[in-house]
Amino acid sequence: MKRQFLKLALLSAGMAMAGLSGTAFAQDKPTLKILVGFPPGGSVDVVARLLAERMRASLDQNVIVENKPGASNTIAADLTAKAAPDGHTLLVATNTGQAIAPHLIKLAFDPIKDLTPIGLVVTVPNVLVVNPNVPAKSVQELVALAKSKPGQLSYGSGGNGSAANLATEYFKMQTETAILHIPYRGIAPATTDLIAGQTQAMFPGLAAALPHIRNGRLRALAVTGSQRHPALKDVPTMEEAGLKGFDAQQWYGVVGPAGMPAPLVTQLNNAMAQVLAMPDLRDKLSAEAVELTPMTPAQFGEYMKQDLARWSTLARERNINLDN
Repeated sequence: MKRQFLKLALLSAGMAMAGLSGTAFAQDKPTLKILVGFPPGGSVDVVARLLAERMRASLDQNVIVENKPGASNTIAADLTAKAAPDGHTLLVATNTGQAIAPHLIKLAFDPIKDLTPIGLVVTVPNVLVVNPNVPAKSVQELVALAKSKPGQLSYGSGGNGSAANLATEYFKMQTETAILHIPYRGIAPATTDLIAGQTQAMFPGLAAALPHIRNGRLRALAVTGSQRHPALKDVPTMEEAGLKGFDAQQWYGVVGPAGMPAPLVTQLNNAMAQVLAMPDLRDKLSAEAVELTPMTPAQFGEYMKQDLARWSTLARERNINLDN
């Protein structure tokens, strides 16, 4: 009896360590892998793990996250595109990998034809920030400053082709300003140099910038999105700041290989919808400064196509690629 009790105790402990819910998943179902094209600990990884943890119970199936970082999420996307369309391999798609990267590098897959949209999960507003020593308190003042000193202001990004790079080039195109791009190997060193005054402006995701805005090391001028963000109620949107139609949000959604059966796609989308309706998940993601944005597979597919087209025009007109 003691031996049997010990076995049960060890099994329960193992399930708890794996982050499983109280109800064990069906042992006869294959494990569902959710690929993440970024290292552990980042916002995409955090969202994926919160989603996977709750989808285990919703699907009555083991769900794990595997990190396959590199090439702006395109390595993980290529693995997903080549997987069997049985719903056992999914990907957290992002705007950087599925809407921006296709215009910057040659891919072995088509981001629309070779992937099945399952559902959008969250959107992440970008925020235009400046070093506090920059004498611009608004978007209009920053534009005026940049025009008075063409080429003398600089902005940092997480690298050529990154979301921050594209968002700022979009801003430059709309405002007809000349601001020098300084690419870094990631948003963290770019933020460090912005705080130190080595660069003057940046367009990071709100999640990365929010702690520095709150402690006064960065000044927020405007956020992307259709409405002000609850974490920065006094900061206007880009629309309010005068840039009509400015839409440069980051997004994370779930896709699978092409050819997945429609009933399976519907089942996965329904499981995601159940998870995204959980109040505790909303609270946890709010702490990451992301917004839950559930969509049907059809809505998400159209959203991806529109975003792909948006960045195509910008990349071509601004000559943005991974070599310049």
